[in-house]
Amino acid sequence: MPDRDYDVVVVGAGGAGLAAAHAASTRGARVLLLDAAERLGGSTALSGGVFYAAGTSVQLAAGVIDSPDALFRYYMAVNGYRLQPSLIRRFCEEGAPTFEWLVAMGVDFPVHNLYAAGLDGARRGHRAQGLGRAIVDVLEARLDRARVDVSCRVRVDRLERDPAGAIAAVHVAGERISCHAVVLATGGFGANTEMLARLFPSAAAYGDWVWYVGCKTCRGDGIALGLSQGAEITGHGTGSAVLTPGFSKSDFEPYIPGWFIFVGHDGRRFTDETIDYSVSSNLVRDLPAGECFALFDEAARQAANPSSNSDKDQGKAYPFANWTTERLGVMADAGRIFRAGTLDALAALVGLEPLRLAQTVARYNHDCAAGRDTLFGKDAALLRPLRSGPFYAVRIRPAIVGSTGAGLRTDADARVLDAWDRPIPGLLAAGETVGGVHGQCYVGGGGSIANAIIFGRIAGLGAARLAGAGAG
Repeated sequence: MPDRDYDVVVVGAGGAGLAAAHAASTRGARVLLLDAAERLGGSTALSGGVFYAAGTSVQLAAGVIDSPDALFRYYMAVNGYRLQPSLIRRFCEEGAPTFEWLVAMGVDFPVHNLYAAGLDGARRGHRAQGLGRAIVDVLEARLDRARVDVSCRVRVDRLERDPAGAIAAVHVAGERISCHAVVLATGGFGANTEMLARLFPSAAAYGDWVWYVGCKTCRGDGIALGLSQGAEITGHGTGSAVLTPGFSKSDFEPYIPGWFIFVGHDGRRFTDETIDYSVSSNLVRDLPAGECFALFDEAARQAANPSSNSDKDQGKAYPFANWTTERLGVMADAGRIFRAGTLDALAALVGLEPLRLAQTVARYNHDCAAGRDTLFGKDAALLRPLRSGPFYAVRIRPAIVGSTGAGLRTDADARVLDAWDRPIPGLLAAGETVGGVHGQCYVGGGGSIANAIIFGRIAGLGAARLAGAGAG
């Protein structure tokens, strides 16, 4: 092939981009890794560092018998088989090998950090020691700097094709950089309000409540670059939106304990209040006004503390800093929490159906006394009656964007497809830049990181092959 500045240019240096750069360079490719942030890592570095996979050595050490086939059946079932099977099959089959690749490079996934991250109870959530930053640090440290050049605080302006129609160069700040292949791995678009409104409107609809927990440089650049080359978007309207009381935009905001009851405007409970976040947001979004209320009494407020609910999956306490006695009092004094002397008065203040609310609370209090949630089976340790006024109601909305699911359509080899489902020569993509991996139901904690690194690695290897680097 004609000599070019680089064999592969990777745009974006989060988990997907780092995995792609590493994989391409190990196959002999000369790689340029670009990122808009000041340091490498993207949203992966900000995450809890969970990798979702089946059939791993850590599962085996924990006595968990699992397989990619079981994961595939679960993944497709919870999404109503509306996802592309070939893409999900590749995710499931490559999960364990990619996980072991990370372990071999030095990422520590302790057995005691293995937990049930999805809805089926299977222990597939592998939390890295040191969280997401540790994964990124290992990937960055293992880059062969003799073969990988890194440049931060830059954005790619446009892509260029050669006369045959293959990607031939990227343009950065007026400079043309030639290459044989490009991997788009710029993350999602949570920091782009216009794109969020267009591609994840159910989350954007909450207006001022909406905020994004990912990297602030994730503005959908890779999606825009792919579209400029004739790619299409898939996965419209999907993504992970987490429940929030709207108290603040802090690290603790997404953590909501389950010792209250959730009710809709009709005054009814509708779920176990500790149900996995992958479905709780969808349940709330489908309620009238797309919101619910967390109700509790003064006795519950007085008993509240940062570790008053434990993470059932991991047996460890999360810091519920927003749900302490003092904090809840401050929010009530500020008018962010509704407060009334009686349940009837609270119903009138909030706009709940009073008679049904009274019936709901009466049944719940009876269950608390009996030590069993007869409607939804919530953990008995979290049953707290509502008996002593004043009574409180906190408005809850699914407005924290954890990840975005819409993105470029790709095949199972991470090749970006055009409107006729043909691979665009020389263009690959991975991570949140890609759509169609996450459906209406998020598969489980660690699904985003697994997606990024699995397909980042696949994209890097594919890009190296296109550049004629290495063998196979």
